[in-house]
Amino acid sequence: MSNILLKGIDLHRTYSEGSIQTSVLKGVNIEIEDGKLTAVIGKSGSGKSTLLHILATLDTPDKGQILFEGEDLTCLKSSQKAAFRNKKLGFVYQFHHLLNDLSALENVMLPLLIGDLKESIAKERAFNLLKRVGLEDRVNYKPSELSGGQRQRVAIARALVNHPKLLLADEPTGNLDAENSQKVFELFLQLVKEEQVAVVIVTHDLGIASRSDKIYTIENGVLGDFNDLKS
Repeated sequence: MSNILLKGIDLHRTYSEGSIQTSVLKGVNIEIEDGKLTAVIGKSGSGKSTLLHILATLDTPDKGQILFEGEDLTCLKSSQKAAFRNKKLGFVYQFHHLLNDLSALENVMLPLLIGDLKESIAKERAFNLLKRVGLEDRVNYKPSELSGGQRQRVAIARALVNHPKLLLADEPTGNLDAENSQKVFELFLQLVKEEQVAVVIVTHDLGIASRSDKIYTIENGVLGDFNDLKS
């Protein structure tokens, strides 16, 4: 029996610019299973990043519900959403969004320090995660001293530092070469298997998506099941 961690129900999102309205999501329904890797594939402008931001409570749907373990996230106040993201959710961007003035270790520690965790404990947990992603010899390096693949692995470690139940990744291999893309994706597969983290990746790369447990497609704001398209 499947265990649905996150569920999006009839999600709509329209953006307005002057008199021009652009409908980005048109009644999207999506289910994310606990401990599974889910991919959403679509071209640029298809609505996949908007969907991911809404699932992460970084954006708000005009209509619809987002249920996380049965709780409707759309009903939460801004401060409650921020607390949810800090404790239950990890997010990895296409561009790593690391702070350039901080070391790899300090970047990974930051969410823990924001949550008022004791510095010594935060440091130990951050180091262990950097070791987990193969960067124990780069903990004191700043982002400018790391390769693109290394920076993205630091970003993944930062996203995992609070032991989230759900990890969302927006084109996490989009700026990497083929070799580093495979390394980063293998890391996601490992996390799902060993840590039972639910991972959602939005991508335009079918080769990456094909190794997921579940694949959705999105086109012009409409979500579909990849297996339905193949049959």
